[in-house]
Amino acid sequence: MKKYLVILGAFFCTLLTSCAMTDVNHYKDLKPTLDLEKYFIGTTDAWGMFQQYDGAVVKRFNVVIEGKKIDGDLVLDEQFIYDDGGKQQRVWRLKKQADGSWRGTAGDVKGESIGHVAGNAFNMNYTLMLPVNGSVYEMKMDDWMYLMDENSMMNRTSMTKFGIEVGQVTLFFRRRL
Repeated sequence: MKKYLVILGAFFCTLLTSCAMTDVNHYKDLKPTLDLEKYFIGTTDAWGMFQQYDGAVVKRFNVVIEGKKIDGDLVLDEQFIYDDGGKQQRVWRLKKQADGSWRGTAGDVKGESIGHVAGNAFNMNYTLMLPVNGSVYEMKMDDWMYLMDENSMMNRTSMTKFGIEVGQVTLFFRRRL
């Protein structure tokens, strides 16, 4: 019986630590310092993939992002082209708040996103309305971006449903010079 309690305890500890979220302030001293407006105003190319929970790559894509400042907001017009020929557009409208956080909206995002920048990192959380085979699923997105150098950024997003990770998006950004 004691053996089963130890195993059960280890399982719950693993579960709890795997669900722990890193605070963006962990990156506050890392350089280069990310300035979202400076990075995204202009044209940015990106490429990435979606991996399901078992690591299998199920979708690859390219994105061209046109960033502009409109009425004080950072507007990102994202044009996706998927490996199966499908196309999608997402337009983010991000507004910097007095406390330094960012609030955002997009047509396929439920409510508002909430994001924070510290050092070279940006973390944004939101609910994506994801269409799959005629149905729409609410997916919780934990989106992390890391500025690598002045023109390159990496992005890793965990996608969960009912608190269980169903997949990850990995994305690389490169600003056009």
